[in-house]
Amino acid sequence: MTDTTQAAERLAALIRIPTVTPRDAGPHDEATAASFTALHDALRAFYPRTFGHAVETVGRAGLLIRIPGKDDERPLVLMAHQDVVPVPRDWAAEGWEHEPFAGVIADGWVHGRGALDDKGALTVMLEAVESLLAEGRTPPHDLYLLMGADEESYGDCAITAASLLAERGVTPWMVLDEGGAVATGAFPGLDGEAAVIGVSEKGIVDLRLTVEGLGGHASTPPRESAPGILARALARIEAHPHPVAVNDVSVEMLELVGGRLKGPLGALLRRASSLRGVLARVMPRLSPELAAMVRTTVAITQLEGSPAHNVLATRATAVLNLRVAIGSSVSEAVEHVRRTVDDARVAIAVEVPSEPSPVSPRGDDARWASLVEAVAVSYPDALTLPYVMLAASDSRHLAPAAGATYRFAPLRMSKAQREAVHGPNEKVEVESLGRGVVFYRALLTSERLA
Repeated sequence: MTDTTQAAERLAALIRIPTVTPRDAGPHDEATAASFTALHDALRAFYPRTFGHAVETVGRAGLLIRIPGKDDERPLVLMAHQDVVPVPRDWAAEGWEHEPFAGVIADGWVHGRGALDDKGALTVMLEAVESLLAEGRTPPHDLYLLMGADEESYGDCAITAASLLAERGVTPWMVLDEGGAVATGAFPGLDGEAAVIGVSEKGIVDLRLTVEGLGGHASTPPRESAPGILARALARIEAHPHPVAVNDVSVEMLELVGGRLKGPLGALLRRASSLRGVLARVMPRLSPELAAMVRTTVAITQLEGSPAHNVLATRATAVLNLRVAIGSSVSEAVEHVRRTVDDARVAIAVEVPSEPSPVSPRGDDARWASLVEAVAVSYPDALTLPYVMLAASDSRHLAPAAGATYRFAPLRMSKAQREAVHGPNEKVEVESLGRGVVFYRALLTSERLA
């Protein structure tokens, strides 16, 4: 059995254990707890050398493993999460080719929920660590493996682990979590693969907008209802987005892409640093993804009003999910919304704020260089690019104290695969799993990290 085949079969087995993310911050229900226990049992069976080291439970079902290195001066933290998002009961109607939790291996692909987010990365990470331990390798510095169990529901596993490391005086020198990938079709005109590595991530905050009403019978509606007032506020928010700005990381990314392109587009991108104003105006018009790169975004995600069709609402609420651009802050983002709404009848409550993460080193820094070299070994034709991660990861809880935090899963993802994350037909190439193992082995044996 090759390492690639073994990784695929073990990933398929993990997919068959439906570790669906908890719905709230309370304790696991019996079925959820049983799923995570079964997953832990499988991990211990697959990776006995890794789990032969000190294993601690963090949060509800998170795992923290310390593998002692030759010294503890520059600890490395590798992260991946065990939980997955749920699938609809009528999964076939959603368009799945295979049952989401069947863990089917077919035609060179592993299919199922979590194949990419994030059990695929979890598997190749553990395969690499286990194989190095089997060879008698000792990490040059302490190695921590942090496997959260509630990343998809913004739980406290990573928060607990970060607090625990801080209490013990452990300051991570380098953290690597999920985020970017080896993407194809990521940039117009760029042929081949781009290994996009998150060197920061946007902040995140929820805003709950509430308007109170008098209620009553729907036959005698007031001139202004609570839902109507709220709707006008939401319309103003969408009509007045946050200001645009092209950050330094995006400029660096665009100039590197421009170096691979010919023609007018390549010439434009190679001058990104001097054309920030033009790019800031153009990018939001090209796609939602490019718009999200240059501004704080606001998504209206939840609405609630009357409990019945013939009853006036006594309260109307909306939840906004903001992703805060680097260079800005939660307070700035919230103030923009307050100014835009400009209506004292709309109460705005701030929930679960998390600031943008610090920007990690690039260039000649040993940590960045080790990642670039590991990509070169595992995906020789890929162009390595820094970027600002638009989504949120567990690593944001370690980033403020860490020396450098990067976000990258060494798996190939086409545009269709990226769209399948949290959607139907999530799958990963078996061949890419083998390359992922090569990436982690190259990283963990890099002389730059010694």
